Amino acid sequence: MDKDQRHAALRQRLGELEGRLAGVTRDITKTLSSDFAEQATERENDDVLEEIARETQISIHHLKAALQRLDDGSYGICVSCGEDISAARLRVIPEATLCVNCAD
Repeated sequence: MDKDQRHAALRQRLGELEGRLAGVTRDITKTLSSDFAEQATERENDDVLEEIARETQISIHHLKAALQRLDDGSYGICVSCGEDISAARLRVIPEATLCVNCAD
């Protein structure tokens, strides 16, 4: 995959995650039911949604960092040993910062 294709793929994934985060945020901020039993369930659901939002924010941060590395020419280079990260690993984990050996 060349740089332009990788950039487009990362941007697409970033857009998907930003859309997910917007949806989760919308769901968290909705008005609670007037029924107290229903409110308890809604608050439990909000706890799950908040965790999903947190994980999504972390993923967004990692993807933005990967885009920055792509722009500055350090994308695909292990931050630990300086060796190339395999194309297969980058296909599976496009935001990877470590090669397989250093990740173990």
